[in-house]
Amino acid sequence: QKKKLLEEIGENKLPYMTPADANFQQLWKTKYSKLIFRKSDAVPEELHQMVQEGFLALRKHNCFFQDLVRIKGKDFVTPVSRILIGNPGCTYKYLNTRLFTVPWPTEGYDIKYCSPQIHDACKALIKLNDYLHIEAVKALQGQNLVETGETKDATVIDREQNFSTSLTKKESVSKDQSSCGVPENDYVSLKNRTSYNVTLLNYMDPLQMLYLKQEPYFGMGNMAVSWHHDENLVERSTVAVYSYSCEGSITEESNEQNVKGRDPAVWHVGLKVAWDIETPGLAVPLHQGDFYLMLDDLNATHQHCVLAGYSPRFSSTHRVAECSRGTVEYIFGQCELALQNLETGSDSLALSLKSLEPAVVKQVEEIHNEVEFEWLRQFWFQGKRYLKCTDWWLKPMAKLEEFWRKMEIMTSLVLSEVGKKEQIEKQRKETISSILLVLTERQKLRKEWAAR
Repeated sequence: QKKKLLEEIGENKLPYMTPADANFQQLWKTKYSKLIFRKSDAVPEELHQMVQEGFLALRKHNCFFQDLVRIKGKDFVTPVSRILIGNPGCTYKYLNTRLFTVPWPTEGYDIKYCSPQIHDACKALIKLNDYLHIEAVKALQGQNLVETGETKDATVIDREQNFSTSLTKKESVSKDQSSCGVPENDYVSLKNRTSYNVTLLNYMDPLQMLYLKQEPYFGMGNMAVSWHHDENLVERSTVAVYSYSCEGSITEESNEQNVKGRDPAVWHVGLKVAWDIETPGLAVPLHQGDFYLMLDDLNATHQHCVLAGYSPRFSSTHRVAECSRGTVEYIFGQCELALQNLETGSDSLALSLKSLEPAVVKQVEEIHNEVEFEWLRQFWFQGKRYLKCTDWWLKPMAKLEEFWRKMEIMTSLVLSEVGKKEQIEKQRKETISSILLVLTERQKLRKEWAAR
C-alpha cells in the first residue's frame, strides 16, 4: 500500500496544513474532529512540575532505552528511547517487542525502586494518568453530545474552558451522568476506553541523531517516528499524549520556516487519513506541556507520525493496552493449566504425564512456546535494563523459569512415550502429528533468537 501510494504521488507532495492556514479549523472540524488538543495552560502547574521533574530524573538515571524491534523479519533499533511505566505485571507489545512495565506505585503491591527520584517520577506519572483519564472522559462525553445534536459544535483546539482538575480528586468525573445526557452503560464504556493501564515514555534529542527519515508524503521534514497506527490497544480506546520539549532559544519560532509548512525547529504531531491522497494532512505544533487526545476510532481510521524539532523532547503516551494475554496473572494461569497434565509421584522425583491425548499434549506444548518466546526470551533479551529502576520483575521471571523447566521435562516425557514399542501405531501418529508443528516452530524460533 505504501509503495503504491508513493508511486501515485510521484514527485508532487500532497498538501498539508498547520494552524497558520486559513482553512485549518475547517479541515480539523470535518476530517480530524476526534483529535482533541489542549495547550499547556489547561494543565495544573503543580502537575507540570511533577511530571517534568520526573522525566528529567528518569533521564538522569539512564532509564530510557532504544528498542530493537523486528519488522518483516529484520531487526531495527528505534531512534527514540523508551520506557514503559504502568500497572504492575502488565506488558505492552509493539513491532514484535514486548516491553515490561516499571510499575507505578499501586496499593497492595510491594514495589522497591532503585532511588527515591525514580519512585517520585512513577508517582507523578500515575497522577498524570489519572488527570488524562478524566480529560478523556470529558472529551468523549463532549463528542457524544455533539454527535447527538445536544450541543453546539465545539472548537477542538484552544478551547476556552478551563479543565484544570485537582490532583487529589479522581472522583471529579461526575457520577450523576443524567445532567450531561450520557446513559449509564455508555458512561461505563467511556471509562473502560479511557482507563489507561500503561504509559509509554519517549525521549529523543534530534541533534544527537546522525540521520532522521524524511516524511515521504507531504514533505513535512524530519520524522522522529514514522507514520503508524498504535498497536495492541483495546478497540476504540483513547490515546493521550503529554509532550515536554526542552525549549530554549533554539526552538523559538524559526526564521527557517517556509511561507507554507511547519516550523522545522518545533516538534509537531502529523496526522493523515489512512491511505488517502485526497484529504490534506495536518501538522500540529507541540510546545512544552501541551497534550492531545486521539479519541474513539481515530487511531484506526487515521495514521500519525512525530515530526522532530531541534530540542530534546519527552512524551508520555497513555494507552489502554489490550492485556488479555499480556499480564503476569494471565501467563501464570496458562502455566498452571499446562502443569495439570504433570503427575508427581510420592517421592516427588518420579514424574509422568496424566494424559497423552493429542489435544492435551498440543495445548501444553503451545503454552511452553508462549512462555519461552513471548515472555522469558523477550525479557532477558532486553538485558538487565529494568534493574535500573526496580527489581520487581525478577521474582515473576524466576517463577516462570521454574514453570518452563517443568514443561521441558513434559516435552521429554511425551517424546519418550511415543518412542516406546508398546505404543499403538495409530495413537503414536496422532500424538506426533499434534505436536510436530509446535516443536518445529520452537526449533526455528530458538535459532532466530540465538542469531539475534
